[in-house]
Amino acid sequence: MFLYNLTLSRPSGIQCAIYGNFSAPKAQEVVVSRGRILELIRPGDNGRLQIILSTDVFGCIRSLATFRLTGAQRDYIIVGSDSGRIVILDYNKDKNQFVKVHQETFGRSGCRRIVPGQYVAADPKGRACIIGAAEKQKFVYVLNRDSAANLTISSPLEAHKSHNIVFSMCALDCGFDNPIFAAIELDYSDADQDPSGDAAAAAQKHLTYYELDLGLNHVLRKWSDPVDNGANLLIPVPGSGDGPGGVLLCAENFLIYRHQGHEEVRAVLPRREDLSGDRGVLIVSYASHKKKAYSFFLLQSEYGDIYKATLTYEGETVSELKVKYFDTLPPCISLAVLKTGFLFAASETGNHALYQFVGTGEDEDDVESSSATLVQTEDGYTPVFFTPRPLRNLVLVDEMPSLMPLIDMKVANLLDEEIPQIYALTGRGPRSALAVLRPGLAVSELAVSPLPGAPTAVFTLRAHPGDEQDGYIVVSFTNATLVFEIGEEVKETSQSGFLATVATIHTQLLEDGSILQVHAGGLRHIRTDRRINEWRAPGRRSITKAATNSRQVIIALQGGELIYFEMDHMGQLLELAKRDMDGDVSCLDIAPVLQGQLRCKFLAVGGYDSTVRMLSLEDGTQLRPVATQAVNSVPESLLMLHGQAAEEPGSGDAGLFLHVGLANGVLQRTEVDRITGKLSDTRQRFLGTRAPRLTAVYIRGGRSLLALSSRPWLGYADMGKWQFMPLSYEALDHAASFASEQCPEGFVAVVKNTLRILAVDSIGETFNQSISRLRYTPRRLLIHPDHKTLIVAESDYQAVPIADNPELQKRLVVSSRFLRTRVA
Repeated sequence: MFLYNLTLSRPSGIQCAIYGNFSAPKAQEVVVSRGRILELIRPGDNGRLQIILSTDVFGCIRSLATFRLTGAQRDYIIVGSDSGRIVILDYNKDKNQFVKVHQETFGRSGCRRIVPGQYVAADPKGRACIIGAAEKQKFVYVLNRDSAANLTISSPLEAHKSHNIVFSMCALDCGFDNPIFAAIELDYSDADQDPSGDAAAAAQKHLTYYELDLGLNHVLRKWSDPVDNGANLLIPVPGSGDGPGGVLLCAENFLIYRHQGHEEVRAVLPRREDLSGDRGVLIVSYASHKKKAYSFFLLQSEYGDIYKATLTYEGETVSELKVKYFDTLPPCISLAVLKTGFLFAASETGNHALYQFVGTGEDEDDVESSSATLVQTEDGYTPVFFTPRPLRNLVLVDEMPSLMPLIDMKVANLLDEEIPQIYALTGRGPRSALAVLRPGLAVSELAVSPLPGAPTAVFTLRAHPGDEQDGYIVVSFTNATLVFEIGEEVKETSQSGFLATVATIHTQLLEDGSILQVHAGGLRHIRTDRRINEWRAPGRRSITKAATNSRQVIIALQGGELIYFEMDHMGQLLELAKRDMDGDVSCLDIAPVLQGQLRCKFLAVGGYDSTVRMLSLEDGTQLRPVATQAVNSVPESLLMLHGQAAEEPGSGDAGLFLHVGLANGVLQRTEVDRITGKLSDTRQRFLGTRAPRLTAVYIRGGRSLLALSSRPWLGYADMGKWQFMPLSYEALDHAASFASEQCPEGFVAVVKNTLRILAVDSIGETFNQSISRLRYTPRRLLIHPDHKTLIVAESDYQAVPIADNPELQKRLVVSSRFLRTRVA
């Protein structure tokens, strides 16, 4: 029985990756397959990898390819899977989702050896594509446009050959001649009939060209030639004026240029000096970079060594093939060179990485082999040796966590925390690790500073409207207010205009650049020219709650009276309306003013009678009730957020949601009708034993929710869906959003009598990881129940213990002395 299922965490291993321009003509993006997950990844301006979209296909993605129709500016994605279909996807930027353009069925479902899907290749001019199986079947589809410029796909054209195993497949660059596809094939028909095994030993691999005749609408087997039996990978070479065309054939220990009507050009692959003579060098992944006047290929061996291959040619005649040692990275499934100077490396084991090019491999001291200097002896070709070195041409910019391969796992609460931890053994060899996984988002502690007492609130303010960074941190105590100015360092200031002898209930930077301080005695309006306007609370009543945005101010007085202020065109706060709520107000909130609007339409009011009311703020109906909702406990905190409805992910139709923190520890989320203010679709979640205190913070440029209960929680929009995750950090008393040059999206928090600046790492992940590196590949993990300790068994083939290796011991002693010297 096979059922649809969802996992707690997305898969982290990558099976294949392709580079292209999917969302915009010059967007540098990578689409990766994580088994059943298809993801669009884009490097940000700061070099950090961002997951723009993650889609579950509920199947097994076996291969990916990009193609672009002639004259188009964006790429399509061809997916080969276990569905028995070829699927063409287009990325819709507005909806932030992959749109299925075509889906053509050609075979049975499942990963079968004779059902295509294992290999996919597309003509560089976007006129055709081929999808092939590991054995026998290959289909060619003609791609075109209709009169409305929509993509069309033809019926499949067969290119089958029985008793034929395919090892690699690619599409040649032929310009606008008939499309040609190349494959490494092995015919085993004779071996199938020969019980002695002689025919199997004599079986020969062939490089075969398949040509699609666009005039006759037919696929024919154009050319086939024997190749090295160690051949395993084909790399297309640019043609049609940008290069000689043809393919680079990767074989054991060799890189060979092959093309119809051209003699073979062979170069030996440099090998490590300490590599055993009975072990060969195989290329497992590659990336190509093409410019009008120059192109090169980056090839990676199974040991992780990167080679740079270049061709010397004139017209369509190749005279020399050069292979030069470039750098050494962990072995990768896929490599992708971005035109912005980055290299994306999808690792077989361990974390995936983004590197930046700092060199092009032109150093003369690097080892290089050439077809012009190839020497053949009686024992074969003379090898070329090199010694691996640290990175010289690449520098690591960012990493994406990966637990692949997951060798063993245990769930236990060894640290006596609220939730048990997951202990996992991952990786292989020196990239092995023991990972401790905790549900929730990881938090980085950037700064901790003591305070003279226990604060009652904390706020942040921008210095001017439009600033991207905060200018002030306001800390309120029971009878005082401290203001810290944010510059090269955070220091206390007395020039802010704040009244320092009272507790601050609320602060706000208004639309004209003036600052508002709300305290129990009234409002303090600090104008841009440092003039101060005061508004005193009437009688002996004091202000208990306040809610503001850049144009509107609402305060609640003792006894439950609401007073509404609005800013006029002169920058004055005008009192427009009052209303008695027949009971004390427990909390207030108002949403920000959207761009192009004059005010927020609605005010949310929580009362001690366990109700939440929505009041209108429109002209002529100020503070008139429009909706009432009864809740099962006293509302302690309110927050309204503009967001995207979960039912319409990525639709761009921003809804309004009211979040209510109840005294019993429950967070309630209700959708607010943007026209009438009616409340609907209420959902609840228990957060902890403490009433949630709700604060607005900014995540990925969007206004998000930070809920402070017995543990902190973060609610944010991720790929068009609302996510609500706990933070792996101790309970916070108060918090506010924080933005600086070093921390563009963080928050400042109060824990007892300390002020802390925090930032959330790995937004979008379900678990945060604590990694402990291991020396050898882990095999088993056991937990001692009495001592609460972990026992890890590690082993590697031909690994020599340190105690038995005097040379390694000597090197470790020297390095430790050097480290002590540097520290001293």
